[in-house]
Amino acid sequence: MTTPLLRATDLRRRYGHPTTGFEAVRGIDLEVGAGEFFALLGTNGAGKTSTMELLEGIARPSGGTVQIAGLDPYADRRVLRPHLGIVLQQAGFSGDLTVLETARMWAGTMAAPRPVEEALAVVDVLDRRSVPVQSLSGGERRRLDLALAIMGRPRLLFLDEPTTGLDPESRRRAWDVLSGLLDEGTAIVLTTHYLEEAERLADRIAIMHEGRIAAAGTPAEIVADRPARISFRTTEIALPRFAGVTVSVEAGRTELQTVDLQRTLRELLAWAGDDVELIDLRASAASLEQTFLDIAGASDVPAAA
Repeated sequence: MTTPLLRATDLRRRYGHPTTGFEAVRGIDLEVGAGEFFALLGTNGAGKTSTMELLEGIARPSGGTVQIAGLDPYADRRVLRPHLGIVLQQAGFSGDLTVLETARMWAGTMAAPRPVEEALAVVDVLDRRSVPVQSLSGGERRRLDLALAIMGRPRLLFLDEPTTGLDPESRRRAWDVLSGLLDEGTAIVLTTHYLEEAERLADRIAIMHEGRIAAAGTPAEIVADRPARISFRTTEIALPRFAGVTVSVEAGRTELQTVDLQRTLRELLAWAGDDVELIDLRASAASLEQTFLDIAGASDVPAAA
């Protein structure tokens, strides 16, 4: 990566007493380059929102540093604000204004915004321009939020659960919008509960757990050292020992975890032959979802390098 647009080093955020209060963010490092799509994942309480507020400059870190284009997003917020786009989980726009009035009001705060109707068309809400914001559906409001966030042609776009409430077709349209922004050189930082969204869109992913980054890298790198799984039901019978395979049995279902799915599956089928019936046999490669669940269910997961 060239010089990163966004860099956080040993970032920390503590609530309450400076030494004994709750530490929600516990010394994380991350970098995001221009034109890169970065996804920050984690369960509720993992520290995602606290981290995003630090990166956006909404809150001051308790420790460590954040820099965007070499500037502190908290101390230099006035300088950086025209170059940032932010979609929060909840927007605070007046419901009495129409979509077009809201967009024009927002554009009036910017030095060189996109044409208002162009921004609304990009997210497919132009045909709702005369409708009061309070009359929009939840999905339409999220699309309006996105239109306002991209109106200033931001260098860096923060998206906090941007597709929550969108139907599948609207989500795909939003993905297309984001892909277009990446082509223009915009860097994107996303939080989402939709793992397939992160896996499809993100160049790199970080998974937070208990205030730390437990895994980070490309989607392929994150699952590279995770085991594949083979499971089945069968009558009680002693399995042979397969090299490098962990076996567990729960509720009558046998599960094998292996780093070499093809070899283990071949050996299992050869052993079973025509004599042992493997009922409801399932085989699945390592996945982002399983990695996420493994991390979410663990305690004291070591921080990723």
